[in-house]
Amino acid sequence: MKYAAVTLTMTLALAGTALAHGGVSNPTVKARMALMEEIKNATGVIGGMAKGKMAFDPDRAAAATAALQASAAQIADAFEAPANDPKSEALPEIWENWDDFSAKADDLVRAASGMETGSLEGVQAGLGALGATCGGCHKSYRMD
Repeated sequence: MKYAAVTLTMTLALAGTALAHGGVSNPTVKARMALMEEIKNATGVIGGMAKGKMAFDPDRAAAATAALQASAAQIADAFEAPANDPKSEALPEIWENWDDFSAKADDLVRAASGMETGSLEGVQAGLGALGATCGGCHKSYRMD
């Protein structure tokens, strides 16, 4: 039942993503934006629990972390083609500094993989590393 709720939540999130990315004409950019939205949603669950904005649920934390790991593992493939769109937030520096960008994507996979989801304290401890990897990449490779 819990996994059905997570699946429903992710489906609704993706539907919202489609609306949020209206006007994007490049299908590669749309797919990248949807992937990053999945990462944002999974991180939101983890962060919400860690910050006490939602009740801690180890099963839900584990599902969000698994979703985050799976999505993070797709980043390099999703950005490999230097596709762009006027609504894209991706900076050209991604492709100019590909090795650094893909290393930062790997850092996110490691941070998510290292998160201990069996306790609130574990999630809280892992959130710092997770946030640092997201911020490190966004500072260099995402328009504000």
